[in-house]
Amino acid sequence: MRAADSQIARQNARALVEDWIRYCGRWHQYGWEAPVVTRRILSWLAHSPFILQDGEHDFYRAFIKSLARQVHYLRQTINETEDGVERLHAALAIASACISMAGQGRFARQSIRRLDQELARQILPDGGHISRNPRALIDILADLLPVRQAFVAQGLEVPAAMVQSVDRMMPMMKFFRHGDGALGHFNGMGSTPSDLVATILAYDDARGAPPSNAPHSGYQRLSGGASVVLMDTGPAPEISLSGDAHAGCLSFEFSSGVNRIIVNCGVSPKSNPVWRKVSRSTAAHSTASIDDTSSCRFLSEKPFGHLLGAPILSGPRQVELAREDDAAGSRLIASHDGYVADFNTMHERDLRLSADGTVLDGIDTFQATGSVDPDTLYTIRFHLHPALKASLIRAGSALLLVCRDGEAWEFEAPGIEIALEESIYLSDVFGHRKSEQIVLSGPLESAPSVGWQFRRTATAKLSRRGTNDFDETEELPLEEPASEVAEPAEGTGVETGETPDDASSNQTMDEEGRQDPI
Repeated sequence: MRAADSQIARQNARALVEDWIRYCGRWHQYGWEAPVVTRRILSWLAHSPFILQDGEHDFYRAFIKSLARQVHYLRQTINETEDGVERLHAALAIASACISMAGQGRFARQSIRRLDQELARQILPDGGHISRNPRALIDILADLLPVRQAFVAQGLEVPAAMVQSVDRMMPMMKFFRHGDGALGHFNGMGSTPSDLVATILAYDDARGAPPSNAPHSGYQRLSGGASVVLMDTGPAPEISLSGDAHAGCLSFEFSSGVNRIIVNCGVSPKSNPVWRKVSRSTAAHSTASIDDTSSCRFLSEKPFGHLLGAPILSGPRQVELAREDDAAGSRLIASHDGYVADFNTMHERDLRLSADGTVLDGIDTFQATGSVDPDTLYTIRFHLHPALKASLIRAGSALLLVCRDGEAWEFEAPGIEIALEESIYLSDVFGHRKSEQIVLSGPLESAPSVGWQFRRTATAKLSRRGTNDFDETEELPLEEPASEVAEPAEGTGVETGETPDDASSNQTMDEEGRQDPI
C-alpha cells in the first residue's frame, strides 16, 4: 500500500489499522505476544506518515493511544521475553517509540540505557552475536539502522553503544559471505535474504575487507585467490541462547568465486519439527561424527520442548585453535571434546588453503583419551551444493566435481574408500533440494587420521571468478528449481520417499537425548 502511495491505499491502510484497534486493541492471544507487539510498534512507527496523512483527528487519537498502550505493555514485559534477538528487538522498539512519540520522552533515558545494555551484552567484541547465529546480524541491523537514523533526524546524540555495535557488525556480516553473496549456514542460518543484505551493506561507511578471525564468535575464515573457507571453531552457546544452535563444531563451508562447493545442509523454511531435528544434527554438517551421533545433546521435544524449544544441554566446551598465515597460504588446526564423554575421543581437524585458492588440504584426526571400543566407527561428511555435478573417477579412488560455469575440482582421500551418497539441501529459496554428499567412513582404531584434498583442475569457462569481476549483463545458465519438494534421503536422516510426518517415527532420540544421524 505504501508503494502504491495513493489516497485509496492510505484509506485502506487506515481501515485495517482501525479494525485491529477495534477488535484486538486491548488483547488477543497471538496479537499481543511480545515478538508480534515489537514488530507492530516498529512497523507502525515506520509507516506512520503514510497511515496518518489525510486521516481524521479521531483516527489519529486512536492510533496514538493504541501505540502508547502497546509500548507500555512491552516495557512491562521486556524481561519476560526470550533472551537474545527477541529481547534486543523489544529494547529497540521501546527506544524508537520514546524518541518518536510525544509523551514518551520521560522514559527516553531509561529506554536508551536498556538498549545500550542489551547491545553491549549481546554484540561480541568481534561483531558476532552471542547466539552464534549469522542470521541474528541481519535481523538486528535491519532494525538498528533505522533507529539510528531516527536519532539523527530528531537531532539527538546517537548512543555510543549503538555506533560501536553497527561498526562491529558490518564487517562481521561480510565475514560470513561467500563469493555469491550468501552467508554461511551455521547455527540457525538458512537462505540468505540477498535484497535485505544489500540494503544493509549500503549503510557501511568503512567498506573494508572482512576479517579473517572471529575468536569471540567462534569462527574462522580462510581466503586464497577467489576461494573462501568458513569454519565453526566455537563451543555451543549457553543454554538460554541455544534454541537454534547446531551440533556442527569443526564443520566448514567452501566456495570458489560464485560457486559454492561444500556446504552445510542449513535450516529448512518449514516449521516441521522433524526437519528441525535433521538440520541441527552433526550429520547435517560437513564435519566428522562418531557412531552416527551428534556432538551435542539436545533437550528432548517432550515433555518440555513445547515450552523451552530444544536447547543444547551438553556439547563441545573445550575447543582448541591454532592458526598460521604465511606466503604459502593459511592453516587452521582445531579440536573439540564433544565426543570425549561417550567415546573417549577428541576430534581434530587440520585445514590448509593455498595462497592462490586452488588447493584445500585437510586432515581429520581422532585422538583417543581412553579405551575405545573396536567397533566404533567414524564418518566424515562433505555435503555438496546441489548445483554441482559429482562423479567417481579413476576406479572410484577420486571424485570429480563440476560447477555450472565449467569450473572443476577433484577430491581425493588416499587409502580411504570414497562413497557418494544422497543428501538434501534445506536452505534453498525454492525449498528442499536433493543433493549429494561425499562420505568417508571406517573403524576408528584402523584409521585414527584421515587425509583428504580438494584440487581445482579446470577454471570457469565464463569470467565469474568473483563478485567484483562479475558482469551483470552477461547471460548465464540459471539453476533450475526443484520440481517438487525433496524428501529426506538416505544418508540425510530420513529415507527417500517418506514424508516428513511419516519420518517422524523413524527420527527418534536415544536415552541421552542425542539425535539420530541424518
